[in-house]
Amino acid sequence: MNRILSKEQLSAEVFRLRVMAPEIARERRAGQFVIVQRDELSERIPLTIADADASAGWITLIFQAVGKGTHLLAEMAPGESIENLVGPLGQPTDIRKVGHVVCVGGGIGVAPMYPIAQAMKQAGNRLTVITGARTRDLLILQDEMAALADRLIVVTDDGSAGRKALVTEPLKELCQEEPRPAEVVAIGPPIMMKFCAETTRPFGIHTVVSLNTIMVDGTGMCGGCRVTVGGETRFVCVDGPEFDGHKVDFDSMIRRLGAYKRIEHEAHEQCHLEMAARQAQAAKAR
Repeated sequence: MNRILSKEQLSAEVFRLRVMAPEIARERRAGQFVIVQRDELSERIPLTIADADASAGWITLIFQAVGKGTHLLAEMAPGESIENLVGPLGQPTDIRKVGHVVCVGGGIGVAPMYPIAQAMKQAGNRLTVITGARTRDLLILQDEMAALADRLIVVTDDGSAGRKALVTEPLKELCQEEPRPAEVVAIGPPIMMKFCAETTRPFGIHTVVSLNTIMVDGTGMCGGCRVTVGGETRFVCVDGPEFDGHKVDFDSMIRRLGAYKRIEHEAHEQCHLEMAARQAQAAKAR
């Protein structure tokens, strides 16, 4: 169970795993996630279910190797099994036919956006997708989004692909059109989601964001994923991961996310050193 069927590297440190998980594949809905634990000694990692096939019994997980846990997961190969895979967790996306929906994905956020965009399109909405990254090499799922969207807008910080702009620039232009979009969904780095929400706020366009906070158990018991939404404490793992972007206190969330940045960076560097040492040892053995 939880056997890895395939593995693909989408960009420098972004990987896609297709994993056999029949029960999760059958029950999952757009917007939900799983908790992944490579083995009993590894950390628990929340990952959105990027795609699934209920009849074949597999789910797709897309993640960026940033800490020790995700680096270890990235080293796994097809045929190996993930020891613990729990889900589907969280509240599914509210999918309705509302008219024109704009989905904004930044960086790795394009991965959790994909199943939502799929569901929005299947519900009969007109779909515009904006994808953004720092540079061309960090863009992911472009072919999949192009096949799905009525209109795909690509932006990069350096102009190496699409427009040289931040995602908020085309988003504002769409908000200024008549009729305005009925709904915006934004997923990406917290600062990106914050400014997407600020872009749509003057236009009164309902804006949904999917939060990826510090999370341990995924059941609301640890409290690590708490955020302030509309002045109230909410738990991303059970109340979310999606919330009204105009009500999220992004500043406090960003401060809490920064608490472990130094440790995460050190783990990231150590993983690279260990990987280089293993590769050198393997080359020497040959």
